Amino acid sequence: MGAEELSRIKENVDLAIEELGPVSDVDFGLNRESVEWVEGFIERQRSRPGFDPEGSRGMISVLGSFLGECIVAATGGRWDWSDDHGWGVVLPEGSTIFPFSKVEKQFRGGLEEGESVAGFYQVVVEVIATGKMRRLRRSGATDPEVPAP
Repeated sequence: MGAEELSRIKENVDLAIEELGPVSDVDFGLNRESVEWVEGFIERQRSRPGFDPEGSRGMISVLGSFLGECIVAATGGRWDWSDDHGWGVVLPEGSTIFPFSKVEKQFRGGLEEGESVAGFYQVVVEVIATGKMRRLRRSGATDPEVPAP
């Protein structure tokens, strides 16, 4: 996997910004507010009559690309291919996260099943990418300030 697939991810990000920006009520771009808006967008799609998660592959691809690129922008991470899990974002501290999988999970289970792309973004940016999660695991402690995913 290589440059062609990365080019498609970038095209998906551009498409998301181009199509969703004008219909959103936020300064739509690679930022937290846009991820929060996308979470609501996914829930609105899920609530449409006749919604079929199996028919959402295109949206999952576009929104997963967008979510991943928002995380790259916030953390300095980079896209990387995993033979086991597909495209993911490698964070500077070494962890790899999989935004396409998270978007798919929200399309399938929704907020009512605890699937939140905004919560995922928050935990990745504020806890995992900062190394806070690794420090907590090493110490065996829990931190009440760590948001639930």
